[in-house]
Amino acid sequence: MNFPEYRPRRLRKNELFRRMVRETKLSVDDLIYPLFAAAGKGIRKEVSSMPGVFQLSVENLVKEVKDVKSLGIPAVLLFGIPAKKDSLGSDAYSDKGIVQTAVRAIKDAVPGILVITDVCFCEYTDHGHCGILTKDGDVDNDATLAILAQSAVTHARAGADVVAPSDMMDGRVGAIREALDKEGYPGLPIMSYAAKYASGFYGPFRDAAESTPKSGDRRSYQMDPPNAREALREVALDVQEGADMVMVKPALAYLDIIYRVREAFDLPVAAYNVSGEYSIVKAAAKLDWVDGERMTMEILTAIKRAGADLILTYSAKEAARFLAR
Repeated sequence: MNFPEYRPRRLRKNELFRRMVRETKLSVDDLIYPLFAAAGKGIRKEVSSMPGVFQLSVENLVKEVKDVKSLGIPAVLLFGIPAKKDSLGSDAYSDKGIVQTAVRAIKDAVPGILVITDVCFCEYTDHGHCGILTKDGDVDNDATLAILAQSAVTHARAGADVVAPSDMMDGRVGAIREALDKEGYPGLPIMSYAAKYASGFYGPFRDAAESTPKSGDRRSYQMDPPNAREALREVALDVQEGADMVMVKPALAYLDIIYRVREAFDLPVAAYNVSGEYSIVKAAAKLDWVDGERMTMEILTAIKRAGADLILTYSAKEAARFLAR
């Protein structure tokens, strides 16, 4: 069909038509809300580079999760900010650690919401890297696997519904799966940060999680941004090792990667709409340069259209309110 017989504008002329022929529909069920659990009491500290995002002590975190649940968002993702950091990130694998404590409090006070825990060390180590350092300052991949597995088991004992390793060590999904199965948690799913890039979009997160590396950067273990085929190899390895869901991070600058992963694998695909993406929109909206709400929904829809089944986003609450109108 060609013009004038075919006129695409016929089905765009009002909102009812647009709703009926819409190809991609974003749902509140797609959303996961990241939260930062801080050791201590009475803490509700807004992250300066992420307006509307807070470090929360456990009692305030529980209140926030109740609010999240009331909006119909099915899941939260927990990061921990310990009272003390050390070279091994020991709070990350302590049964009394901040995330483990937060999980228990949420599961007691807010039944019916799914709790996913981040499994990594950068928030817990005094050097800010995602594992144990060698004498030369490199991250010791294989030594780190043991404490990653230990961390995941403590999260499981606390009541986590899903564990999400984000460290990008080789072999960590297999090590975590083996440890969970051995400790009696064969039914606990793993959502793997399978294709996690060394991205400049993580800056505000490092403010929130207080996890900026004290030396160097994370390019020796996170993926090089120009690589796409490597992402498929990373995802394939995690699937072979037992991942139940795989993730692409960041999302907006890597929509092509989300699409490739969606096309190549049948597992649920998650995408992380990361802190830098969130903060850019907030900053531009504050200056009245963009319509922040409209831009946010357009970004989330684009991530869904690329093939993501699940979207981790700091905009989950405002998106849920928008979708409920």
